[in-house]
Amino acid sequence: MDTGHFVPHHLKATADDLAGNGPLGRYVFLPGSDGRAREIADRFEAVTVRPSPRAHNLYLGKLKVGKRHVDVASVCSGMGTPSLDIIVNELFRLGTRRILRVGTAGSLQPDYVRVGDLVVATAAVRDENTSRLYVPAEYPAVASASMVAAAQMAVRKLRLEKRARFGIIHAKDSLFAREFGEGPMRETNREYMHVLHESGVVASEMESSHLFVLASLFSHQLRKAGANPPDVLAGTVLGIIGDDRPFAPSGEADRAVEQAVDLALETARQLALSEVA
Repeated sequence: MDTGHFVPHHLKATADDLAGNGPLGRYVFLPGSDGRAREIADRFEAVTVRPSPRAHNLYLGKLKVGKRHVDVASVCSGMGTPSLDIIVNELFRLGTRRILRVGTAGSLQPDYVRVGDLVVATAAVRDENTSRLYVPAEYPAVASASMVAAAQMAVRKLRLEKRARFGIIHAKDSLFAREFGEGPMRETNREYMHVLHESGVVASEMESSHLFVLASLFSHQLRKAGANPPDVLAGTVLGIIGDDRPFAPSGEADRAVEQAVDLALETARQLALSEVA
């Protein structure tokens, strides 16, 4: 697919900015906020910034992997699937093929998933409407197997086995209605969330389901174009910032986010070891 002439309207970037790692493009870390994108970029080397008037600033740099470096970037998706839809579509059209969401979530299993724990998504419940404009409700939202495998290796490398969980997560449109029971449909929403809890869904956030759907659709689009292109890989690493409490104190939440960033960076390293020459 020729992305060389695409001009994004939200990211201030070019295809050259996202190029790197041979045909794979830069590994892109996708948090929800620009502040977290900047914090992730603080772990890079040789950082340059492409500012955006909408605060979707693109941070470009290098990540050390063993004795070499891989090309990486971080940029925020914004909150919710409509904003993510715009940013991920622009990234894809600029050549991005590797996207790892780095976010926060509330636990749906507070008996054993607590504030400070980490969750790696294997799939997501599509409780949002953006992806339904692309595919029917029955279409699954599944994380890329290679991303999940890399995260498993990263968990072992960082010795996080006691704190990291792998499983299905929930992505929603409304934090206050679905999770906090606000509004006249509160009983319906509470029952829905209870069903997710009883079904073993691990955590709840607001973006990953659509990211996974887009990665599947983009991969199919590339295959149809031919020339044996690399698939688009997508994954999610989450720090848990709520359990019995809607929000943990800032210090606990900050530590959860920091460890999620640690795990995401190591996941990218493990993935790069397997695929970047």
